[in-house]
Amino acid sequence: MQTNAIPVQDIPVVTVSYNSPDLIEALLRTFRQFYPNKVYVIDGSRPEIAAQIGPITQRFENVEFIPFGYNIHHGPGMTWAIENLGLEGQVLFLDSDVEIKRAGFLESLQSHLQPGMWGVGGIQLVNEQGYDRPDDGPVAYLHPACMLVNMDVVRQWPLPIKHGAPLITTMLALHQSGNRDLIGHVDWVKDDFHSPEAIHYIKHPWQGTVLRTGGYHYDLPSTGSEVNAHLLHFMPQDAQRIVDIGCGDGTFAKAYRARFPICRYTGIEKDGAKADLARPHCDYVFDADMELADERLLTHAAGADCWVLGEVLGEFRDPAAVLATIRRLIAPGGKLVLSIRNAQHWSVQAGLAIGDLRYREGGIVTPGDLHLYTRGTVLDALRQAGFEFAAGSPVIRDEPGRDAFLPAIRALAQASGNDGEQAAQDALAWQYVIVAHLV
Repeated sequence: MQTNAIPVQDIPVVTVSYNSPDLIEALLRTFRQFYPNKVYVIDGSRPEIAAQIGPITQRFENVEFIPFGYNIHHGPGMTWAIENLGLEGQVLFLDSDVEIKRAGFLESLQSHLQPGMWGVGGIQLVNEQGYDRPDDGPVAYLHPACMLVNMDVVRQWPLPIKHGAPLITTMLALHQSGNRDLIGHVDWVKDDFHSPEAIHYIKHPWQGTVLRTGGYHYDLPSTGSEVNAHLLHFMPQDAQRIVDIGCGDGTFAKAYRARFPICRYTGIEKDGAKADLARPHCDYVFDADMELADERLLTHAAGADCWVLGEVLGEFRDPAAVLATIRRLIAPGGKLVLSIRNAQHWSVQAGLAIGDLRYREGGIVTPGDLHLYTRGTVLDALRQAGFEFAAGSPVIRDEPGRDAFLPAIRALAQASGNDGEQAAQDALAWQYVIVAHLV
């Protein structure tokens, strides 16, 4: 038995909803027949649907409706609640598409939750990607559809992600560290959620996001088609928390997660339209300018072990300040992965020779650039910010016309007392991809 049980009516409840006014009404109506607990509704509905859900929640006492205006998704919704609601002690996480049929389920869960445990509910076996089919795997997975947790323990382990099994990072960490005993199985939970003909406490007809939309939203196609394959190649395979500054429409995030789905991926994008397009492919997307980041964004990003800058360093008003912020927030042993177009490219030098430095979309120098970088200057910028080069590569395109310009570039470098061959080599790169870590 739980030795430090609090009154069950004092246990807060968190549910994450999406475009389902009828389901929220059914949940709150049936829950209120038996329990007066505080309920937080983390809502990812479209604004016009959220406008319908808000009045429904107002009909019930002690319910707080928190609309996001976009699909925050199950895992990120739970994580947002954990990080922002000041939850303490025991907390019940409950799917939004359930109906409570009789009292006693909360008391039953509490009787199984011992001090020091992560949580209790229904456990199934999954593989290391979070899938339970075609073959069950070795990882015990506590399903978040109905689980009672100890918040002090929850915060000691990885938090939920968008992946179709939002607790997979947590369960893998428990599994790999030999702490399987921190989660407990309650038989009736599995019965109620998988055998509707034998309901003990909760009816769960599986009417949620997956059924109503045809699939998990991270499987949606991205709007973009081109992925920087060179940048993708140098991304770490074992990153747990990624922050992508200038994530665009999420095309790169989708490509990375297709290879390595078990990570917490945060995008930062100041173009609101692109930020909306990126949300299906990232766990979180902040519609924000990184140089004007508020404390909420900085707190969320703190401790990320991989930061991505895909051709955006030159667009910052103060690149050094952004790099200093990343250095302050990055986890020990973390990596900064960036791509930068090379302003020393032979075409730029050729243009300068005739007074033609035009800012063109798709070129080396683009309309968004405020700063230009060469191999030497980007490495200097990283060193000054407290990073050192760890790996990387020049990206050299097939450009037959360049050979006519390389002799002149060698001669110019030699005339100024520098290495002509090095100057010619540096003129070949269209872009550099660099991995850096803390000094």
